[in-house]
Amino acid sequence: LGELTASHVTPDSVQLEWSVPEGTFDSFVVQYKDAQGQPQVLPVDGDSRTVTVPGLSPSRRYKFNLYGMWGRKRVGPISTDAVTGEGCCMLCPLHILILEKSGRRQYKEPPSEPRLGDLTASHVTPDSVQLEWSIPEGTFDSFTVQYKDAQGQPQVLPVDGDSRTVTVPGLSPSQRYKFNLYGMWGRKRLGPVSTAAVTDVWTDRQTDWGIFMPCINLAAALETKKEPASKPQLGELTVSHVTPDSVQLEWSIPEGTFDSFVVQYKDAQGQPQALPVDGDSRTVTVP
Repeated sequence: LGELTASHVTPDSVQLEWSVPEGTFDSFVVQYKDAQGQPQVLPVDGDSRTVTVPGLSPSRRYKFNLYGMWGRKRVGPISTDAVTGEGCCMLCPLHILILEKSGRRQYKEPPSEPRLGDLTASHVTPDSVQLEWSIPEGTFDSFTVQYKDAQGQPQVLPVDGDSRTVTVPGLSPSQRYKFNLYGMWGRKRLGPVSTAAVTDVWTDRQTDWGIFMPCINLAAALETKKEPASKPQLGELTVSHVTPDSVQLEWSIPEGTFDSFVVQYKDAQGQPQALPVDGDSRTVTVP
């Protein structure tokens, strides 16, 4: 990663540009805190070298961190600060479109603002909650789900604008969570709509699926079916390769198959992390 600069600033947005002096990245992530101090995450594809951060507040100082994703490794961050411009006149929210026709200016208002409907928790497990919502009117460019984890740390889950459902993973059992859903419409953030849910309690049948190692848990997801033929089993979890900033894990499945796996651990700051792994894998590197 090279340098990160704020190339264009308005009252409600900042355009960021960066360089990559060597190599290529699979994707990028911009992280910052909004005017309420809540962490925000903006994913960017690996071919981009610029992105506009929308929905900011006027006359406010923001710090932006850019990370590069290379395989399973996160590189960076590089950082820059910017102060948004002052608020402008009352006509600005109308997004006035000026057309020159016959020497006269014509003003046209944009389409009506979309609306968020109800947010509900449609499916709850000990470590996840599936959310569903409706859009009674209009369309959104994207959505953001915000909540606090079991340690009270804010979490942000971005969702594309065509979705009406998302599963929030990596939760703790028997815990009450409040979820806020925001809709992004151009540079404007609408909402939130909210709902609360309490995760289920782990049962003996569920807990014996996991193998625990210090600081690392490997959990396997198995779809619930009526009268399954036989329950698959997790074998041993081992650390096969260690570097200063990564650990490679390997495990065995003595019997049956799993739909997917999740590796859970705590980072150097004590924050819980979750790494999803597909069901055919038997090894993963924790970056």
